[in-house]
Amino acid sequence: MKRVFGIKKDKEPPPSIQDASDRINKRGDTVDEKLKKLDAELSRYKEQIKKTRPGPAQEALKARAMRVLKQKRMYEGQRDMLYNQTFNLDQVAFASEGLKDAQQTMSALKSANKELKGMMKTVKIQDIDNLQDEMMDMMDMSNEIQETLGRSYNVPDDIDEDELMGELDALEADMGTEADGVPSYLQPDKEELDLDAELNLPSAPSGNAAAAGRANAQGEDELGLPTVPRASVRS
Repeated sequence: MKRVFGIKKDKEPPPSIQDASDRINKRGDTVDEKLKKLDAELSRYKEQIKKTRPGPAQEALKARAMRVLKQKRMYEGQRDMLYNQTFNLDQVAFASEGLKDAQQTMSALKSANKELKGMMKTVKIQDIDNLQDEMMDMMDMSNEIQETLGRSYNVPDDIDEDELMGELDALEADMGTEADGVPSYLQPDKEELDLDAELNLPSAPSGNAAAAGRANAQGEDELGLPTVPRASVRS
């Protein structure tokens, strides 16, 4: 049966826009090559016509040049037609690519919309508000803890301006005394000096050698007490 009726052949797929454009471009290249040859031939006839005297020979060259020129016009018309076809195919290809891009964009938007809907089901505004409130409460508690831990102990907070000026004056007086060469903590207290003046007590003896010599000359020891006479040794 197959030998009698044959086998049905599969239809070839229609050419794509790119295939048709490539084929037209090849034809255009062929026409351009022919036009170049015709231009060269016309240039040669032109030079020959210039060198030939008027007469039958020149008329024959002109007739050949006219025939070549007609062929050139014909090929130029074909080339223009091919250029128009290529332009139309480019426009169709551009429109087709634009539609493909639009389809891909729509598919991407649909997929993104579906994903966003699924994500929005898991995220609730109320949960976000509650989370923000909890974070604010924890930050307030943290600040209170830091303030409590950084609190000073036994530091009076009710110091007025008079006390402050008094402390500054006392500090200035201490610094002036230390500037004289004697630290304030080694200087005698004013009350002790007043008490010594009222009791009229003698000054403490110094321990140098000159004071000891004067004490011996007056019959007193180093402490200001009368000395005991020593017995002389007789030989």
